[in-house]
Amino acid sequence: MSKVRMGMVGGGEGAFIGAIHRMAAALDQEIELVCGAFSSNTERSRRSGASLGLPDHRVYTSYELMMTAESELPKEDRMQFVSIVTPNHLHFPVAVAALKSGFHVLSDKPATFSLSEVLTMRKIIEKCDLIYGLTHPYIGYPMVQEAQHRVSMGAFGRIRKILVDYNQGWLANDSIERESKQAAWRLDPSKAGISSCMGDIGVHAANLAEFVSGLRITELCADLTSFVPGRELDDDGSVLLRFDGGAKGVLQASQICTGEENALSLRVYGEKGGLEWSQQNPNSLRLKWPDRPDEIVRTAADYLSDSAAAATRTPAGHPEGYLEAFANLYLAFATRVRVREFGEGTDTALFNCPGITEAVRGMAFIELAVTASQSDIKWHRFESH
Repeated sequence: MSKVRMGMVGGGEGAFIGAIHRMAAALDQEIELVCGAFSSNTERSRRSGASLGLPDHRVYTSYELMMTAESELPKEDRMQFVSIVTPNHLHFPVAVAALKSGFHVLSDKPATFSLSEVLTMRKIIEKCDLIYGLTHPYIGYPMVQEAQHRVSMGAFGRIRKILVDYNQGWLANDSIERESKQAAWRLDPSKAGISSCMGDIGVHAANLAEFVSGLRITELCADLTSFVPGRELDDDGSVLLRFDGGAKGVLQASQICTGEENALSLRVYGEKGGLEWSQQNPNSLRLKWPDRPDEIVRTAADYLSDSAAAATRTPAGHPEGYLEAFANLYLAFATRVRVREFGEGTDTALFNCPGITEAVRGMAFIELAVTASQSDIKWHRFESH
């Protein structure tokens, strides 16, 4: 089968997430990086491209030039989709340029700088009929797939309570802005948008809660804080949630929980039982019951659902980690592109890469959490867009 050809915007020297995307894309050997505009700095972009083994003429000095030049290449040579790994303020213009040039788009989250941008982008996607994906990688873990399956099959009855936490400690002091450009842009409202904590990790937590529970947030009450003096954007937040079907929830996200790494965890409770999953122990899913001992189900066991099995890459006992989960999204996205571009395979994946629906909900969540935190009104309606 032919490899799906990928271009990348952003992710050059010193960038963290670009390397993660490239490793994830390469894991199944079904995607080939053929070009890139890796930095707004010409020399940095060229050095980055050279280090990745790309020919000089496929390393561009701007994303605009890349879209133009690639669209003029023969169809069998040009990139087929663009991976966007820039700071948030560039997600929208790069995605729109790619879509208008006829290229599919896979973007890092959040989808855009603002809700209005993502709504505009949705109209463009609908008009051009191209594939759009958004990297919420945590749904790619096998045990998250298993959790979603068991909830959807009614194993826990009607869902009542959803608790999701995503706590980090890397922004706990003010020196990090000066030491790390990754921290600097996430705390800069001109690049990150209206939120740091909720925009960077809170949106992942919201997506995970909705994905596993199968429910949608309908109202929220938020308290966001900038604990480190001088910061314009939040570095901590607590959100009360109401879901359709009557479930209640709590979302906590923080970048100033000193000593924490990437403590993403989810607990879901229904009338008959509950579940618990943690990214820092990703191979295990704990099932909780009122009338018998807790059960621990493990990755790669033959009793798991088809979707969990499809997300599993290694034999039992080998950790299925962040890169593998990320790669599952890339594989799901590439499968759709392959069907569209080559007519190879089928577009019937057991799980899908998040798309424009999740993109819109993510931006709506971020903006509503900020609005609610600044308001004296307690509950704010999560409007459908």
